[in-house]
Amino acid sequence: MTQEVKEIFGGGSGSAPPAPAALAAKVRTLTPSMTRSMQRVAEAVAGDPAGCAALTVTGLAELTGTSEATVVRTARILGYPGYRDLRLALAGLAAQQQSGRAPAITTDIAVDDPLADVVAKLAYDEQQTLADTAAGLDTVQLAAAVTAAATARRIDVYGVGASGLVAQDLTQKLLRIGLIAHAHHDPHLAVTNAVQLRAGDVAFAITHSGATGDVIEPLRAAFEHGATTVAITGRPDSPVTQYADHVLTTSTARESELRPAAMSSRTSQLLVVDCLFVGVAQRTYETAAPALAASYEALAHRHRGKP
Repeated sequence: MTQEVKEIFGGGSGSAPPAPAALAAKVRTLTPSMTRSMQRVAEAVAGDPAGCAALTVTGLAELTGTSEATVVRTARILGYPGYRDLRLALAGLAAQQQSGRAPAITTDIAVDDPLADVVAKLAYDEQQTLADTAAGLDTVQLAAAVTAAATARRIDVYGVGASGLVAQDLTQKLLRIGLIAHAHHDPHLAVTNAVQLRAGDVAFAITHSGATGDVIEPLRAAFEHGATTVAITGRPDSPVTQYADHVLTTSTARESELRPAAMSSRTSQLLVVDCLFVGVAQRTYETAAPALAASYEALAHRHRGKP
């Protein structure tokens, strides 16, 4: 039996395939980095999970105008050992969809949409992005990043543009529980600080595309100097992951003219940052709780309007 036939009938590494709820999230996250033929397969299974679940590997290949090998490779990229496992996930996803109401809203925003429609579309879009990110987030990788940050001597966070705002958010959260954290937006300053990191330090890189040079360069320097490195990215196969000990994958909504990726990706990045922060606060609760209380008390008078 050839390796290709083994893959079709379910041979694989033995790791647990994604749950049905995570399938749609993985398709949305990974499709942009696939070849065009693989994209046709992924789009087909996401668009009609029930119909595709009823097809053999040959039938799906014919439906998408691809080959059996392409179908199998797509299944494996999505995290399934073979096509049989993907069919089972499709059947499960179809059952979940049939048990609930299909969304009666499209997230495409037109220039002449009333504001009420814009609000409804964006709200649905944000909910879907958060659900996709939660479904696809690797909790083993998350736990490793939390452990590293909770015991770090120093934490550096790199991000530019919209991701720079998320880097600031992560930094101020960590500072409030007593950790030493810095967000670097100047690429030169980021690199000069990164080369000072050592084992026991942690560096986070936040980049949706995973290809932002101003973020990759300092992460590479931190990696080469022995720091634990973490990439928060929407592209798990992107260049930034070459220098990441741990990768946390985010999801994003489909881009539109009025809502570029920089806007929609920030929602999922902030969710990952919140998960990181809560995890670290749990691990360091004995010191984190008093630090949070102290920071709250120090600013309380500003919220009461009294000196």
